[in-house]
Amino acid sequence: MSDAIAGFQDVADTASDLNAQAFLINQIIGKLATTALVKVLSVTNAGGVAAVGMVDVQPMVHQVDGAGNPTPHGRITNIPYFRLQGGTDAIILDPKVGDIGICVFCSRDISQIKRSKAPGAPASRRRYGWGDGLYIGGVLNGVPTQYVRFSSAGIEIKTTNNLVLNAQNVTLDTAGNLGVKGEVTAKVGASQVTLTNHRQTGVQTGLATSGPPQAGT
Repeated sequence: MSDAIAGFQDVADTASDLNAQAFLINQIIGKLATTALVKVLSVTNAGGVAAVGMVDVQPMVHQVDGAGNPTPHGRITNIPYFRLQGGTDAIILDPKVGDIGICVFCSRDISQIKRSKAPGAPASRRRYGWGDGLYIGGVLNGVPTQYVRFSSAGIEIKTTNNLVLNAQNVTLDTAGNLGVKGEVTAKVGASQVTLTNHRQTGVQTGLATSGPPQAGT
């Protein structure tokens, strides 16, 4: 005797025409991609100054057949990811492989819009398809080691490498002062001071005042 084929329909679904119709409608709804928790498999960008890129993702909740057997989803490619940006002003924080985030899926085919970046007709009659996703960022991720942290104590910037401010001018006040337009260098290893060319003349022990700065070597 062959094994029975397990499906999603049960006895109640055949009890009336209404139940049978409701079952068919639910099966159709189940094919629509809406929102999914996904893992990032690859990213086109790596923190450089560039246009917003794409990610490949995999839905994390497996598909399940009528017998309850799980099957992992495949890879969904070429998904635009979200960046906080207005005009040419942006915070560049590209996703990384292994990130967990949310993917939402558009109600129409957006493939032509992804290519042209301009309004236009859908490229096909596809609706709520897995290929029309947008990755909107991280959830369920671990403890960061680099961050900008806002709290009642103020704002903290933590980096595991260099902190570079690329600006025409820097000002820090409310009376921490600072200022700076040009120069101010200080290095300890292999020396290098300056502010401005800092070596002082006319120095002697006692209560004497030093002379003006002297160019260093």
